[in-house]
Amino acid sequence: MTVESTAARKPRRSAGDKAGATGTARTTRTTAKSAEPELVQLLTPEGKRVKNSRNAEYAKYAADVTPEDLRGLYRDMVLTRRFDAEATALQRQGELGLWASLLGQEAAQIGSGRALRDDDYVFPTYREHGVAWCRGVDPANLLGMFRGVNNGGWDPNSNNFHLYTIVIGSQTLHATGYAMGVAKDGADSAVIAYFGDGASSQGDVAESFTFSAVYNAPVVFFCQNNQWAISEPTEKQTRVPLYQRAQGYGFPGVRVDGNDVLACLAVTKWALERARNGEGPTLVEAYTYRMGAHTTSDDPTKYRADEEREAWEAKDPILRLRRHLEASNHTDEGFFAELEAESEALGRRVREAVRAMPDPDHFAIFENVYADGHALVDEERAQFAAYQASFVDEDGGK
Repeated sequence: MTVESTAARKPRRSAGDKAGATGTARTTRTTAKSAEPELVQLLTPEGKRVKNSRNAEYAKYAADVTPEDLRGLYRDMVLTRRFDAEATALQRQGELGLWASLLGQEAAQIGSGRALRDDDYVFPTYREHGVAWCRGVDPANLLGMFRGVNNGGWDPNSNNFHLYTIVIGSQTLHATGYAMGVAKDGADSAVIAYFGDGASSQGDVAESFTFSAVYNAPVVFFCQNNQWAISEPTEKQTRVPLYQRAQGYGFPGVRVDGNDVLACLAVTKWALERARNGEGPTLVEAYTYRMGAHTTSDDPTKYRADEEREAWEAKDPILRLRRHLEASNHTDEGFFAELEAESEALGRRVREAVRAMPDPDHFAIFENVYADGHALVDEERAQFAAYQASFVDEDGGK
């Protein structure tokens, strides 16, 4: 079973392609090959279980999933989407400075997040709200940074979930170094690094692949290929499927249906087991789609067609699992009604928590530059103090 690509886009021809028929043919073949990528899939978009020999190696890692587990995965995705929608609304209302939505990527994050053990360590980007949920990070804590009231919002060691990383791709190096340390300590835990298709073009990611392979680091590189690096489509970044890049570094790569939570759970468990067994790194490409904007400062209607999103909405990860639950009689309307109420309660709690966040100390920023202080920072602090003191209210007071 395969998942079709985004709406069939004709590849833009480069100057080299226009120069001769050979170059044009090569572009056409590459695009055609990636039009319907083969991937690991355990649930079809219609919610039916997939059973074939190609999936057998991974299906066994989901063989022990119970109806209760499936309901739990569904609950995770629904609540994560509700939180994400609330955060987007808060940004539109001026309560947050920015927000990066995960809409459409819930299965990739919840599936991989629930595959982790408590002692595994996670290095996220800035969009892994579903993974944060799985690690027990309070959703409200994710919003402090986006509101500008703190530098992160949680203790990374409390949940083995590192702070969000804004610099594209750098967290893969952090994860690789941490994994090398885990191996030297003799621990049997694993490390997972999340990044997007755009980050796969960064030099930091290439370096992390090199080091992890040479040192056989117990790390899983989890790439959420959501088709767009802001406005740049994947076919403008690579001539081969992203998971095949692992071959050049000497470790395995696998492409999984990123809208299939069961497949993401199984493949991630498989990759983590390899890491714990001393078999080194793995690249997992979760083939999914970003149904919303890159961030709230982005307008995707300027660079992609409505038909493309509509095609992917038919493969919605939440709807897919709901269809499976209903067809298998694993739940009833009471479950969905209770979850809806829980979802609304979460939205209210997050909204109230954000609006109740106190403003930060304006001078705190100067305390986090040098451990022992610096003359230039002292000068800048004094200038800022004078600037703040220059403001007066309408009654003439400070």
